[in-house]
Amino acid sequence: MISVSPNVEALIEAAAELFVKSAQTAVDERGEFTVALAGGHSPKPLYMLLAQPRYSKQVPWENTHVFWGDERCVPPDDPRNNATMAFQALLSHVTMLPDHVHPIRCHESPERGAKDYESILAEHFLGTVPRFDLILLGLGQNGHTASLFPYTPILAERERWVKELFLPEEEVWRVSLTIPLINNGATVIFLAYGSEKSEILRKVLEGPHEPNRYPAQFIKPVNGKLIWMIDSKAAGKLQSSLFTGAKHD
Repeated sequence: MISVSPNVEALIEAAAELFVKSAQTAVDERGEFTVALAGGHSPKPLYMLLAQPRYSKQVPWENTHVFWGDERCVPPDDPRNNATMAFQALLSHVTMLPDHVHPIRCHESPERGAKDYESILAEHFLGTVPRFDLILLGLGQNGHTASLFPYTPILAERERWVKELFLPEEEVWRVSLTIPLINNGATVIFLAYGSEKSEILRKVLEGPHEPNRYPAQFIKPVNGKLIWMIDSKAAGKLQSSLFTGAKHD
């Protein structure tokens, strides 16, 4: 499903409403809400909005468990750290139990960090393949999402839930949830906005199926929902009739 909002503000509002609804439904049905947050630029406005009382008061934070889809293996005080960004924009403004927040710690050893995170997931999900209620993803200009970058070995991983990888162009290690784990999510949302995302969106959604070149094409939940939440500028080059339930100007 592709949902097109007329502008960024409307898009972020719609995403916040979906976040709240997902949290309330999960807690009503199972007693807890599990979410994997995204890093990067795109989700920060959403986190800041969720921190506002009109939304934060609707989320059952005491029953929420927060995880991350990926992390750069840098110290917590590094501005590139995804968890630190989420804490500053959202988590420090709401009341959560400390043991309900599960950042990826990998700056000392990426390999150990990935294995430790798998252990955290196994403990929380009682050894079964984790099924997050909600997974938030962004879309890079090269078609990557989480830390699933074009032509990297992690794209072929089918056994591990979490894996480390090194990006020579950034000279940084990363740890990421793998494709099978993301595709086991109940609801997976891509957030993309701005005209600078229009060309890569066209390639990912309407171009040839080349997932090793555009890893976002690998994301197809097996037994869940996939929602692309984009604004009209990002949708500018799309031609298809995939706009189910879309909002247009």
